[in-house]
Amino acid sequence: MSNDPLLQPYQLKHLTLKNRIMTTSHEPAYPEDGMPKARYAAYHAERAKAGIAMTMTAGSAAVSKDSPPVFNNILAYKDEVVPWIKQLTDACHEYDCAVMIQLTHLGRRTGWNKGDWLPSVSPGPHREPAHRAFPKLIEDWDIERIIDDYASAAERMQAGGMDGIEIQAYGHLMDQFWSPLTNRLDGSYGADSLDNRLRFTFDVLTEIRRRCGNEFIVGVRFTADETQPGGITETEGLAIAERFRDCGMVDFLNVIRGRIHTDPAMTDVIPVQGMKNAPHLDFAGRVKQTTNMPTFHAAKIPDIATARHAISAGLLDMVGMTRAHMADPHIVRKIIAGREDDIRPCVGATFCLDRIYQGGEALCIHNAATGRELTMPHDIPKTQQSKHIVIVGAGPAGLEAARVAGERGHRVTVFEAANEPGGQIRLTAQSPRRSEMRSIIDWRMAQCESFGVNFQFNTWAEATDITALNPDVVIIATGGMPNTELFEQHGDLSLVDTAWDILSGDVKPGNNVLVYDESGDHSGLQSAEMIAETGATVEIMTPDRTFAPDIMAMNLSPYMRALQDKAVTFTVTRRLLTVERHQEGQLRATIGTDYSDHTYEKTYDQIIVNYGTLPLADLYFDLKPLSKNQGAVDVNALLNGKPQTLVRHLAGQFQLFRIGDAVSARNTHAAIYDALRLVKDI
Repeated sequence: MSNDPLLQPYQLKHLTLKNRIMTTSHEPAYPEDGMPKARYAAYHAERAKAGIAMTMTAGSAAVSKDSPPVFNNILAYKDEVVPWIKQLTDACHEYDCAVMIQLTHLGRRTGWNKGDWLPSVSPGPHREPAHRAFPKLIEDWDIERIIDDYASAAERMQAGGMDGIEIQAYGHLMDQFWSPLTNRLDGSYGADSLDNRLRFTFDVLTEIRRRCGNEFIVGVRFTADETQPGGITETEGLAIAERFRDCGMVDFLNVIRGRIHTDPAMTDVIPVQGMKNAPHLDFAGRVKQTTNMPTFHAAKIPDIATARHAISAGLLDMVGMTRAHMADPHIVRKIIAGREDDIRPCVGATFCLDRIYQGGEALCIHNAATGRELTMPHDIPKTQQSKHIVIVGAGPAGLEAARVAGERGHRVTVFEAANEPGGQIRLTAQSPRRSEMRSIIDWRMAQCESFGVNFQFNTWAEATDITALNPDVVIIATGGMPNTELFEQHGDLSLVDTAWDILSGDVKPGNNVLVYDESGDHSGLQSAEMIAETGATVEIMTPDRTFAPDIMAMNLSPYMRALQDKAVTFTVTRRLLTVERHQEGQLRATIGTDYSDHTYEKTYDQIIVNYGTLPLADLYFDLKPLSKNQGAVDVNALLNGKPQTLVRHLAGQFQLFRIGDAVSARNTHAAIYDALRLVKDI
């Protein structure tokens, strides 16, 4: 038996968990009509198959109709959820993986104009900044109804075969009762004592126990310190934990620190790239030490060493590695096999959560199979017929193509014009706060080395270089170059610089700088941050009604924190029309708007344009006439997981494809998905 602390079993009441690794409650937004159907079950079953001890579903499942999900969550208030829950639990239990679910009422953390258009309710009148709904002050009959809703939802989960439930008590309705910042009630549920503030929670627990029995496992995920003046203090949080211990109705504690009512507050609870790893781990350990209760915790624990420390030091009983398992669902299997170096690292990009909060679905920035388990493999199948595949470009798209082709068993040659791999990722990683992105490249290079991929750096490949190798398949992954044209205008803006110029260090920042950002992605704000750090005055301008819309909430917070104390202003709904030289060292910009004919002029000493990329595809077009398929993709075959067999030129020498930004400007995930989806069937 292994001596690894992470691989030791843990006894939670009557339930034996086979190791100490779990995923905490999270909602990947995969339900269909509020139900966890096949895609949802496959997502959790993949982690179960790979050896995780417990998977916690839903973050959170809604117990009441006046708690409409803010994104695509499970509707636990519907009876029809039971068979779908049963399908999910059965799929995980097949691999000896425990399954629980998180239940909640959102309170004010939702909108009134969703679902059934019922008013949100809360023990206070103030709206939550993140979701903006002014709540109705909760009444006695609301409280009675919601207590019953919690218990009914728990019964449904028990009927569906769940091993237990977790009550969510941070930021949502329960915590709104707990916190002096949000509870404005008088009477037995009011703010004048801790017992009164906790009364609603204990009423819910009592009713759940009455209807589900004492054997059913029930835990609470709660904030034990709101880290804000006037809120729940650490002392009060520890007292709440002791009350849970003493009541006899709570089987485990899942510890949170902080608040989630604003984007920056959420980012402190769930740290993103560039922030400290495991910032709340020691605090969670203090909760465990105080209560001696089974204690779980997750907050940016991305690596095995930190997880192992959490268990071996007695800080936690179960360690949550939730985003880490989105990057690599096979972590436990690889630990057992002694292959920790093969674990695909979580780079903290938080593409997963940001997509959810913008109404999308959780996807990992560099594992395109996550959330697509029904169609994309995490383990690449071996080919029956080895081919010679030549790839041009060693950015994220080219490296993923090389990795997948190598794992398939093909012979792979990669040409790269630069002296090292990485493409645009190398520029991104220039900022210390985003240096973790480099792991996207480093992991793939290590994988390619193990598969014997041949790299030729410092090589600007020409068509003759490719044809001389007599390849079976050629994949162009050459990326793109910055677009310096303005919207629907012809001609090059020779007087402007690009965000890439700043990120690479090729151009020195000016003193009075316009960063004109028409892409809304990281490059614009990242270059603005680098310029502002020199002490320059920076204006960030966009024709959109919001700035940097593609960065999304959680990743936006670090930028704003870095820019707030500097000479930076934001200008929205303004479009850069022309740039001309004004006088020595000065540029004159003509600026307009899409909303009227209004224009004005303004001078800067430097103008930076961030407007995506144009494909670097000359080699593709040189090779196109020589290829069998002439670059064409059978889209139906691609989407249905079938090999590409199109022949448009009988005398063609090879199949030809292009992927990533060599097709069009998109993002890292799209480039990696392009590669996986194509090459897995070659």
